[in-house]
Amino acid sequence: MILSGQEIKRNLGSNVMIEPFDESQLNPNSYNLTLHHEILTYEEVVLDMRQPNRTRRIEIPEEGMVLSPNQLYLGRTVERTETHNLVPMIEGRSSVGRLGLFVHVTAGFGDVGFAGYWTLEMFAVQPVRIYPGVAICQIFYHQIAGDITEYVSNKYQHNSDIQPSMLFKELNPNATDPPPDSQMLFEFDR
Repeated sequence: MILSGQEIKRNLGSNVMIEPFDESQLNPNSYNLTLHHEILTYEEVVLDMRQPNRTRRIEIPEEGMVLSPNQLYLGRTVERTETHNLVPMIEGRSSVGRLGLFVHVTAGFGDVGFAGYWTLEMFAVQPVRIYPGVAICQIFYHQIAGDITEYVSNKYQHNSDIQPSMLFKELNPNATDPPPDSQMLFEFDR
């Protein structure tokens, strides 16, 4: 069963935390999450599952930024969420989808107990201009049956930024995180 918007509101502060929360973003059975002002792209031509891949940080200017087709962009939500006793999921908003913008490739499914920002795997069918702060996706909550074991992870739990893939931590236990300066900040050519 999916929680209604009013049930999401009733669970705020206990099973559901959304920070910041803006009641105008509450929908009949979901809550709109907004796009942060930075994104990451991978610098590698071939991504390696066993290794940390270098990323490049890009600021989305107020006048917007055009996403190109056949390029993966990692973004994140402005909102930090935390969920207990429910299963959180995100989906793109239909208005965003109708522009040919996918907000997640496969990772819209969250785990009970997840706390952090949602990393968005954005992919555009054709060039599309995005803006910081736009309502980009929606979070909704499923009830869960049975005994609950909350999500625990040394990869994504309690994140504070956009999270590139950390699959290398599973496949190569001796690998180390890339140094912080591997994420370079620079302006995007418009």
